[in-house]
This record gives sequence, C-alpha cells and structure tokens, in this order.
Amino acid sequence: MLEATDVSKVYETRGVETVALQGVTLSIGGGEFTALAGPSGSGKTTLLNMFGALDVPTRGMIRLEGQDLGALSAAELAHLRLLKLGFIFQAYNLIPVLSARENVEFVMELQGVPGAERRQRAMAMLGEVGLADMAEKRPLEMSGGQQQRVAVARAIVSNPRVVLADEPTANLDSKTAEKLLDLMQEMNQRHQVTFLFSTHDPMVIEKSRRTVRLRDGRVVDDELAAA
Repeated sequence: MLEATDVSKVYETRGVETVALQGVTLSIGGGEFTALAGPSGSGKTTLLNMFGALDVPTRGMIRLEGQDLGALSAAELAHLRLLKLGFIFQAYNLIPVLSARENVEFVMELQGVPGAERRQRAMAMLGEVGLADMAEKRPLEMSGGQQQRVAVARAIVSNPRVVLADEPTANLDSKTAEKLLDLMQEMNQRHQVTFLFSTHDPMVIEKSRRTVRLRDGRVVDDELAAA
C-alpha cells in the first residue's frame, strides 16, 4: 500500500541543515493498523507527511499502491490526496463555521458526490461514530473528543485507501483517547482501511498491531504485536 525506499529528508533554515530522515526503507500493507513511534524530533511526522504527499523527500522514493509520488505534478498529488487519503490531525482541523454533518460532507463535496448522497453517507457515518444527534452542532459546541470523532468520520466517509493520523490522541484525556482508538480499530476492521499513526502515546502503541520505532531519523525497530 505504502512504500518508502531509502528516503532521506534535510531541511535548511538560514543556512543551517537539519536532518529529519536518514535512509528510511519501509513498507505498509493494506489493512494495517500501524504506529510510527518515537520521541519529538525522531522523524515520525516527517515520514507521515511524505506518505500523505504533503512533503517530498530530499532523496529516495515514496510510493502509494506502486505509484511513485515524486513523478506526479502538484495538481496530480492534490487529486490523489482527495481520492485515496484521509487525514486526522492533532488539532482536529474542522471548519468552525460548518456543522458536524457539513464538515463530514466537505471532502465528498470536493469529490463531486451529489448532495443527497453526501448527506446520507455523512449521517450514516456520524451514526457509526455515535454523533448522529449532534449532526447540526458546530465544532465549538462540541467537546474535544466529539470533534475528533467528527474528524475520524470525515476521514473515513470518502472511502480512502489510507487514513493518516498525526498524534490523534494528543489533546484528549485517557478515557476519551481509548474510546477513540477502539472506534478506529473497529472502523479499520469493518471498512478495511489502512491506518497509519504518528505518535508517542503508549496507548496508541499498545493498540496498534505493528509498531515502527524511529530515532534520529532512522528506523530502529519494527515489531508486530503478540497475537
């Protein structure tokens, strides 16, 4: 599903170079529920952004379903993100002037899904995340956990091949975080969507079926959870 081959990333700021990734080679299969784990500065978010076609490597290759992302134009990458990728961010990134339902509908609207179908799918997905009764509430009328569940619904409803989640539990208390992770596990199994997390949260790591650990821009461990 996702492949990184000898990927390195160097950022330059005012003549000072910062090495974020160093020769990372990694494959993520379809249907996985995998965590990229490591401390701040380990390179996990940079790698997640590469897989999400939000950043490009200084050296190496990123592929999605065998397609070299480096060979695509900006417009082609935007189209790929729209059709194949779902994103869940630490800060929720909901549109504050839209209701929960309208936020969930937003990506489908960009995809050109007809209005009646958008509404039906959005309401069904809000039902799956337990928020059907809050469909017309705006983000500021909801708790952090509720907002993040709307973000999960938005990421899943457009039928992406992969959902990329950057520190999705960082702003949540432990009980809410656990409920959210259980929900994402259920959706991973029900919809067969690949989930890839960037995290340092032990709970996310514990619930993941595979953990890839990074340190100083390199993969230092890659382990499967015990059956």
